[in-house]
Amino acid sequence: MQIIAQILFVIALVAGIGFFARNIKRVIRNVKLGKKVDRSDRPGERFAKMARVALGQSKMVKRPIAGLLHIVVYVGFIIINIEVLEIIIDGIFGTHRIFSFLGGFYDVLIFSFEILAFLVFVGVVLFWIRRNTINIKRFLSRELKGWPKNDANYILYFEMVLMILFITMNAADYQLQLNGADHYASEAGIMGSFPVSQYLLPLLDGMSNATLIIIERAAWWLHILGILFFLNYLYYSKHLHIILAFPNVYLSKLTRMGKMDNLEAVQKEVQLMMDPNADPFAAPAEGEDEGEPEKFGASDIFDLNQVQLLNSYTCTECGRCTSECPANQTGKKLSPRKIMMDTRDRVEEVGEIINKNGKFEDDGKQLLDDYILREELWACTTCNACVEACPIGIDPLSIILDMRRYLVMEQSAAPNELAIAMTNIENNGAPWPYNQMDRLNWAEEK
Repeated sequence: MQIIAQILFVIALVAGIGFFARNIKRVIRNVKLGKKVDRSDRPGERFAKMARVALGQSKMVKRPIAGLLHIVVYVGFIIINIEVLEIIIDGIFGTHRIFSFLGGFYDVLIFSFEILAFLVFVGVVLFWIRRNTINIKRFLSRELKGWPKNDANYILYFEMVLMILFITMNAADYQLQLNGADHYASEAGIMGSFPVSQYLLPLLDGMSNATLIIIERAAWWLHILGILFFLNYLYYSKHLHIILAFPNVYLSKLTRMGKMDNLEAVQKEVQLMMDPNADPFAAPAEGEDEGEPEKFGASDIFDLNQVQLLNSYTCTECGRCTSECPANQTGKKLSPRKIMMDTRDRVEEVGEIINKNGKFEDDGKQLLDDYILREELWACTTCNACVEACPIGIDPLSIILDMRRYLVMEQSAAPNELAIAMTNIENNGAPWPYNQMDRLNWAEEK
């Protein structure tokens, strides 16, 4: 019977990890649909930023209540899952609490796991209350209706159940050890320290060892299967950021926030214009193929770079960007969070077409207009508040700017006020409709 359990466990483990690996490959493939971008510079600074922001959660605590709760849940969930390693070894080899040979250190580990499990459970309950009963504006936006709201709650329910199963498993195990049950009792004494689960012992009082074993095994199996299910649910959930936050922060911009990227093709033209020795009619250098003119800006996900697509998958949908956005605060349609969610939805839609047909076939849709409205793009003040607010280095502004560039440079579709200002700059050297000779007349006015 034991060997059958071990075989079933190995099958479940291989299937769970295999399915997860397949989904991660799909994420990587989808991210590579974007243009390549070089972010290999200043590796030391990038690693330091990743350690500070992604691992150290430095930007989360700017909002103390949510930040503290998130750190408790984050640290607790990560450390508790060290115990999963013991479960995997026990499941494969049919052992029981294989790390118990560590003695007093093992007691400290189990003690810590139980305290953290309790804190995680409390933190998750408080998160659920904040999200569902307190009218926090950033959780009430239109883009969080339906699946996004349900997804956030499903994750909270998962974490609650996993912590309950962990404590229940330990309580039944502890009682079996006290009863001296075969396979559970140890000559060295009690294996582990159970500061939380010991309070469940009155509920187990009077149960036979057979019943306790059923409870312990059921909780054990449901706990590990729940973790494997949770692992694979990440791909379909906003909680993919648990994994992607680290590469996302590492690859984030290190330049000043106010510095905007130049289009290489335009930059070359300007350099040519400013070079008095350049021959504008010279033939291209040997081996240099001009090819088709580069598309200006972005209208679909293929025009964005790979870091921008990674940003979309990493978005936690926390809404800090939107709550800091001045355009959103004044009632405009723009929501930086929605920009990222729309981008991810479009990437996933393209990915599904590739899954079905083996390659992308034009579906008559694009990111611009079908997902992100022009009104949203032009509402942005380019203040970088959304970039500064994001706790994991996501840059919604870069997508907005690239799509604006497409509208202006490919479609000449700038709003009338902006078109007039650009025309005045071209003709008068200033956004106002005054002759250049009259630009300093104001200084002589009394």
